[in-house]
Amino acid sequence: MRRMRLFLSMDLTTKLLLGEAFIELGVARVMKLIPFSKLSPHLGCHMEETSFIHGVNDRKALKNISNAVNIVSQYTFWESQCLVKAIAAMRMLKRRKIGSTLYLGTGRDEKGLLIAHAWLRSGSFYLTGAEGMENFTVVGKFAKHCTLTNEGESIDKRYQS
Repeated sequence: MRRMRLFLSMDLTTKLLLGEAFIELGVARVMKLIPFSKLSPHLGCHMEETSFIHGVNDRKALKNISNAVNIVSQYTFWESQCLVKAIAAMRMLKRRKIGSTLYLGTGRDEKGLLIAHAWLRSGSFYLTGAEGMENFTVVGKFAKHCTLTNEGESIDKRYQS
């Protein structure tokens, strides 16, 4: 009940951002069910990275999206772990024409078993999965280069001539 009152007291922009995060986490969870060979082309340019520099105006959007995805992921009734959060945040950034890089890494847990992790970076800011990423070896990365056409539409770099 307290959380509901807190949500209702938020401004409309925050409510909409949290709603968008909820929907994108759901979409990302469904995407995770798709075989990776079919999913990977939708994640961006394989083994490329976006710039470590981001626009000054993007910093607030990056923080807001990161907070929204990380908060809402705690309340979904489906699994919203690292890969789901990274894909959801990447899709939210693409909508705002902000580039990002999704990293996939592997490592070993304390029992020596192989584990995987995913995190998302835009500019120098890590939106999701930053906790413990230094314990993983990057085995894949996908860059979403968001650039504008003359008509103002966002396109992926690989489709440019």
